[in-house]
Amino acid sequence: MKIGLIDVDNTGFPNLALMKLSKMSKNHGHSVEWYTPFDFYDCVYVSKVFTFTPDHGYFLNANTDAYFSAGTGYKDGCVMPEDAEILQPDYSIYNVPKDVAYGFLTRGCPNHCKWCIVPKKEGGIRPYNDIEEIAIEGRKKIILMDNNILGAGNYAREQLVKIIKKGYRVDFNQALDARLVDDDFAELLAQIKWLSVIRFGCDTWSQIESCEKAIAKIRKFGYKGRFMLYTILYGDIYDCLLRIKYWRVDKGVSCFAQPFRDFENNNVIPQWQKDMARWCNIVSIFRTVDFENYEPRKGFFCKKYLEIQ
Repeated sequence: MKIGLIDVDNTGFPNLALMKLSKMSKNHGHSVEWYTPFDFYDCVYVSKVFTFTPDHGYFLNANTDAYFSAGTGYKDGCVMPEDAEILQPDYSIYNVPKDVAYGFLTRGCPNHCKWCIVPKKEGGIRPYNDIEEIAIEGRKKIILMDNNILGAGNYAREQLVKIIKKGYRVDFNQALDARLVDDDFAELLAQIKWLSVIRFGCDTWSQIESCEKAIAKIRKFGYKGRFMLYTILYGDIYDCLLRIKYWRVDKGVSCFAQPFRDFENNNVIPQWQKDMARWCNIVSIFRTVDFENYEPRKGFFCKKYLEIQ
């Protein structure tokens, strides 16, 4: 069979589901390639992660009963086959460097944040993979996409210890829950060889204190690197602005602002959220210009948003 793959988001970041589906198909003796409407396919797999990404506009030159769409970006998408889910990815379709791996140690999350679809999609947190099942073929740089690894308690501790002992370099790119950082976790996090910054979620005013405490604990155990706080722009403009401004005094902490997206109602994102996110996420702007004096468009300063609230 000839299998076609479509990565709708096309962000340049490898799509884990498509890599697993590719591995499954090749294991069954099928040929796999990126879809083109100029060829005919026996089966097409389509994956879309983000709800806001426009769907692909391809004419599907394939068997009509062998077209499968999946991912968070599709409300009615199908579930990935179990025999694909358990496989390690086919890294060759994205030309991933030979020392880099992607995966999940856990799936699900115990929290039920209004801006997150994970608990509804995956349920409560549970063990999923051992780090050694991800670090295959000598891959020592591991991108982990867990939504709340620390929520797994003892399993999380076991995995962090193994990461340290094996000398893997990791990045938990979906952020950690600062509220769960006790002294034990802080000591382990300080010992890890990080590929990038340590990331926390800071989506409400009440989480600021938790982030401060977690950062202080990890620094106490000798961590010298940087932190990044994912900040959902949820609530009124004043609350969002104060949460972001709070961290400007600590040069070792940066924020990454994300406009609020309503997965159920497909909300229209207010322009102030788009402008605040850009102001926050471009470090050269964030460190030199107050939001009020930021000019996202010629002649328009963001203090206007505060005047009309």
